[in-house]
Amino acid sequence: MRKIVIWTITLSSLISFQSFAVKLPGKGISVQPIQSTITEETFQTLIVNRALEKLGYDVKPIKEVDYNVAYSSIASGDATFMAVSWEPLHNNQYQAAGGDAKFYRVGNYVENAAQGYLIDKKTAEKYHITNIVQLKDPKIAKLFDINGNGKADLTGCNPGWGCEAAINHHLKAYDLNNSVEHNQGNYAAMMADTITRYKEGKSILYYTWTPYWISDVLKPGRDVVWLQVPFSAMPDGEKTDTKLPNGANYGFPPSIMHIAANRKWAEDNPAAAKLFSIMKIPLADINAQNLRMHNGEASQADIERHANNWLKAHQKLFDNWIETAIKTEKTN
Repeated sequence: MRKIVIWTITLSSLISFQSFAVKLPGKGISVQPIQSTITEETFQTLIVNRALEKLGYDVKPIKEVDYNVAYSSIASGDATFMAVSWEPLHNNQYQAAGGDAKFYRVGNYVENAAQGYLIDKKTAEKYHITNIVQLKDPKIAKLFDINGNGKADLTGCNPGWGCEAAINHHLKAYDLNNSVEHNQGNYAAMMADTITRYKEGKSILYYTWTPYWISDVLKPGRDVVWLQVPFSAMPDGEKTDTKLPNGANYGFPPSIMHIAANRKWAEDNPAAAKLFSIMKIPLADINAQNLRMHNGEASQADIERHANNWLKAHQKLFDNWIETAIKTEKTN
């Protein structure tokens, strides 16, 4: 009699375990992640990849293309998602590729990303420079002149980036084209030269964004200061007030980074769609990871280690993402 009871309990436990076993929603479904050629975006993409893999999806190696190609590829279904879809910086590219009809873009993956223009603190304090419009003064502009043409040299954006249009529009709107030169090329290489000039004690003027390692090397408030703009002026007639609640205006509104996925794919994969909508990474964590890359830990293996270590440090949060996504799948 005792043996029968034990067998009954064991069989009952087995049945109970099987009834609660979870069928992974992504089994047999492939995912093609895509990102720009900015390697500092790889960390954010890998975090999403790991979560999708946990849901059972077959995640392919990341493809790197420029932003315009990324949006068109996702819209057409040739790629599945991009982890760094900037709003409002990428608004034009997003709309041009089909907007909400083609993309699923729900939730804020990274919040309060800043952009703007900075100069070294020493020059700012010596000449009382607080606003970019002061560069209309030839004497002020000459402080940042590198090539001797009398114009301030602004380390700016790569051609084709969303910030390119914004910077060019600002220079026109604030009547700075005659006194400021927008230098474009390879941003990382140009910023390396800018940092070198700073270390040599020279005045510097540059555009940057967060999250990015630059602001961990040239720290705002310690090494450099943000320049304000005289009024809000967004390209293509966009009516966005860039003034912050504290009254400061740096020319760009606080930005959000979304995970942008192909809409039809997201509708067919509710667990992944839910995952995209709830994932969040602190801006400071991305800045810190980007700085490790700048300091030499920039190989693919390094970045994968950074992502895996971040997930281990946030295991409870990660598990909650997965649990919530699976529950969504079961209710659909």
